[in-house]
Amino acid sequence: MHPIYLIGYMGCGKTTLGHAVAHAASMQFVDLDQLIEQEQGMTISEIFAQHGEETFRRLEREALTRVSTLSDVIIATGGGTPCREGMMELMLATGTPVYLETDIDRLHSRLAVARATRPLIARLNDDELREFITASLSERLPHYTRAAARFDSTMLEDEQQIAATTQRFINQFIIK
Repeated sequence: MHPIYLIGYMGCGKTTLGHAVAHAASMQFVDLDQLIEQEQGMTISEIFAQHGEETFRRLEREALTRVSTLSDVIIATGGGTPCREGMMELMLATGTPVYLETDIDRLHSRLAVARATRPLIARLNDDELREFITASLSERLPHYTRAAARFDSTMLEDEQQIAATTQRFINQFIIK
């Protein structure tokens, strides 16, 4: 089976759902950001700080190109990956990009809890965070909606929801 790429805004559940689906369907899971961090021996924030965005984007493109050749794999991309030139085209040509849709309220609640671990939003208060999500999601939406499919990832808040959402995903994209 060709790769399934999970795309969408930070906090939409790419990693949570990706892990769960890969485990339940006996597939490999690759988190693109984690792969880059492991290969470089530093966090994404450190790569940006020490080498700049251009270097990170090159590493991201190289990593995506490599994993696009894998079979039976779920790939969680970075939130901005599909917005970079040629990246959505690569995903569409080699697999099935699935846009994980989650409403702004749910994104806000998830990101408010995890804000300290995300450099882009670490210093934002709740109102600023909501404004940031709304504005940046609006900019990214034209890229996300080019995906081959959409999937509602709103219900990933506990084990039961994750299990039910995982089964829905498997039924829709893996069991044909």
